[in-house]
Amino acid sequence: MEKETQLYFTSQIGKQKPVTVTNKTASCPFCNVAELENIIDQEDSIILLKNKYPTLQNTLQTVLIETEECKSELSEYSREHLHKVMRFAVRHWFELETSGEFTSVIFYKNHGPLSGGTIRHPHMQIVGLKDVDYKDTIKLENFKGVTIYRDKSLDFNISTRPIMGFREMNVNLYDGKEINRMADFIQAAVQYLLYHASYRCESYNLFFYHMEDTISCKIIPRFAVSPLFVGYVIPQVSDDLQFVAKHVRELCDSKGLTI
Repeated sequence: MEKETQLYFTSQIGKQKPVTVTNKTASCPFCNVAELENIIDQEDSIILLKNKYPTLQNTLQTVLIETEECKSELSEYSREHLHKVMRFAVRHWFELETSGEFTSVIFYKNHGPLSGGTIRHPHMQIVGLKDVDYKDTIKLENFKGVTIYRDKSLDFNISTRPIMGFREMNVNLYDGKEINRMADFIQAAVQYLLYHASYRCESYNLFFYHMEDTISCKIIPRFAVSPLFVGYVIPQVSDDLQFVAKHVRELCDSKGLTI
């Protein structure tokens, strides 16, 4: 039997989804906690619940609301809250992975108008896929690149063999007890993209992967997608990776992450 490699989108449900990422006057569905339904777990202001608009067939779609602050953003979190969000998210991601109900489980975050998301309120998504294994299309070389920082527990780099292209940063965690440190480097990458990069960036994605014994996160700035990738699935690599790596390392140094 041929393995399933694509997901099926229910368009009628998709038409009902609220949009606040571009429509600033629309009501945010995550702000009124009292009206939230199908809550799975909650820790202070962090809430995991079933997605009210499950557009993907043969999946379990969950939404993780990161904070009660609608206009906040991961780059702005205190380290305490950042660590709490990441530990909560990874725990529930792993619980779905080990449940035996899914072929694979994806964990990701959209931020900004070009990220593919529809809701501005900070949130992540954890989705159990019954038929599709995301690992079939991912290669370990996608997580290797120009080193920004490395020690025995993690590796922070810019991809030289990216999935989509240009400047994809990776945080590869080899010690599962160091989730907090992984979160710190992810936040530094996001801060670089939004506030320090030489180009204007308002959108990004975080994609998480559990490959062998490694937890990896790709931090991808989002712009209009290259037609070479859309039409031919050919990624492009920027020629300034060493320059970018140097500046991201300086940011990490200033935050005390590399001591």
